[in-house]
Amino acid sequence: MIEEQVILVNENDEQIGLMPKLEAHQKALLHRAFSVFVFNDKNELMIQQRAAHKYHSPNLWTNTCCSHQRDGESNIEAGKRRLHEEMGFVTALEESISFIYKAPFDNGLTEHEYDHVMIGYYNESPKINPDEVANWKWMSLDAVKSDLKIHPEIYTEWFKIIFDKFYEHINIT
Repeated sequence: MIEEQVILVNENDEQIGLMPKLEAHQKALLHRAFSVFVFNDKNELMIQQRAAHKYHSPNLWTNTCCSHQRDGESNIEAGKRRLHEEMGFVTALEESISFIYKAPFDNGLTEHEYDHVMIGYYNESPKINPDEVANWKWMSLDAVKSDLKIHPEIYTEWFKIIFDKFYEHINIT
C-alpha cells in the first residue's frame, strides 16, 4: 500500500511539492488540509469522535471530518470524498474561510496546515466507518463552545483552534 501524500504549500497556498503524510507531520511542514463542518436544519453541528487506533488524537472529538487534499483534487472534491469515507454520506459543500495553524502533539508529530473550512447541510444519521470514527453526535454551537471551555481535553487541538476562529464566522445566522 502506498502511503498517502500531502500537498506541501507556501503561505499563499501555492503548491511547492508532495510528501508522505507521516513525514510532513514529523517535520512540521506546511501542507494543505481541509475541515468539514456539517449542520442540520436545527443549526446543530455534527461532530465525530476519532477512532481509538488513530496515530494521533485517538478518541478525541472533532468536526464532522477533516483530512488532506490529494494532488490535483479540489477542496470540494476532497471534502466530499472524505465525508463519504468517514461518515458514509455525501452532501453539497461550500468553501468558507481558510487559514494557517500549527499544533504540536505529545508524540512528536505536528499539524502545520493551510486549512480550508467547508460547510455542508445534512439531516440524516451518518453511517460511520468504524476504522475512522468511534462515535458521532449533533451539538448546538453554543453547547460546543461551552463544552470546549469545560472539557478542552476531550477535543482535538485543531478543532479547538478552528472552532475559535470559525465560531464568529458561522454564528452570524
